[in-house]
Amino acid sequence: MAQWRNKEKDGAYSEEEVLTRLEAELPKWTFENGWIRRKYKTSGWKGTLMVVNTVGHLAEAGFHHPDLAVSYAFVTVKLMNHAAKGITDKDFSLAKKIEEVIMWQPGLEDNNDLDGTPEDPRFKYIKYD
Repeated sequence: MAQWRNKEKDGAYSEEEVLTRLEAELPKWTFENGWIRRKYKTSGWKGTLMVVNTVGHLAEAGFHHPDLAVSYAFVTVKLMNHAAKGITDKDFSLAKKIEEVIMWQPGLEDNNDLDGTPEDPRFKYIKYD
């Protein structure tokens, strides 16, 4: 991971620093109203619940909790460190883990025995970017 700057633990990044890190590390995430956010599109309620449960598990394991907007065919994840009143390394770390797990497609990896979700619409649950 790039060293973005020397700062105190849990120190908030400036808007410019947030935008630079998002572009370099999380290009599908945006910065809006003090939050970093990402909208995951799903194929319906089943997929939405799977995304919510996955994000919930990762957030609880990391003990850093996002705000979620949940609808039939999407989940929006918003992160900000309330204690720091801004975006910190915790937000970037959790966002990266969420992105890695939610967007994982084993069928596209070399040397992976898992095939990934079939193209059949009965089994699709998330709309990959």
